[in-house]
Amino acid sequence: MKASTFALMLLVFTAEFTALPHSRALAGPAEDVRSSMQLLKSKAAAMGAPNIKGEDTVAGKTVPDFYFGDTKMNNNFSLVDDVQKEKGGTSTIIVKNGDEYIRVATNVKKDDGSPAIGAVLDPNGKAIAVIAKGESFYGDVDILGKPYTTGYEPIRDARNNIIGVYYVGYLKN
Repeated sequence: MKASTFALMLLVFTAEFTALPHSRALAGPAEDVRSSMQLLKSKAAAMGAPNIKGEDTVAGKTVPDFYFGDTKMNNNFSLVDDVQKEKGGTSTIIVKNGDEYIRVATNVKKDDGSPAIGAVLDPNGKAIAVIAKGESFYGDVDILGKPYTTGYEPIRDARNNIIGVYYVGYLKN
């Protein structure tokens, strides 16, 4: 009886252990994007409510000064870098400036290796069309000429106005 119980337990343990890598493999890039987005949003929420406090300069452009609580996000890479350290991929905080959406904190790199702050999101891109409606976008897009699997979600202020966008993404191979 003891031997059969042990054999059954070993069989169950082995089945669970061998199933883990397989289920992770099935998750893939889309699940990585959703997981990274949740991490980015939870870390931002822990800092405080999103808000705009005046104007600032990012990569030579005058843009709204974006904050989570009392933490200024313009030219501040700690949040996006923390998400990258934990989940890989890339992440960005984007501020809405009129009809434009501008990266103010990002670890997306330009061809020269510098962060793509100040870069305007493609106004004709798939993601912006959905964000402008107040909805989230998850899918494949080109960022600075490279293919990424991405997620974009609107950032709203206390009055429910869209003041920015959360972004996470993984470079496609």
